[in-house]
Amino acid sequence: MNPPPVRRRSLGRLLMRQTGDMTADALALISVDPLVCHGQACLKGTRIPVSIVLDCLSDGMTAEQILEQYPSLSVASIRAAAAYGAELAREELLPLTGDR
Repeated sequence: MNPPPVRRRSLGRLLMRQTGDMTADALALISVDPLVCHGQACLKGTRIPVSIVLDCLSDGMTAEQILEQYPSLSVASIRAAAAYGAELAREELLPLTGDR
């Protein structure tokens, strides 16, 4: 039996989805503009891609350490990046192969 197809949502639909006030507010801090960072999701008002913040978090950096490296961010924007990553993780399945 084949798994159900993966549904992809546009950022607009993601932002409009009612997942709770905090999550909707956090996701509102994410911006996608084809003219900024090649259309990658960035934290609004910056050219810092969400993926950079997620990389920092996965490397074990604290919010304070991230803020030292990227002073234009806020704690709210770091949480927004994590919320955005969590939302994407719920929407797409990435095949994991072998032991890592």
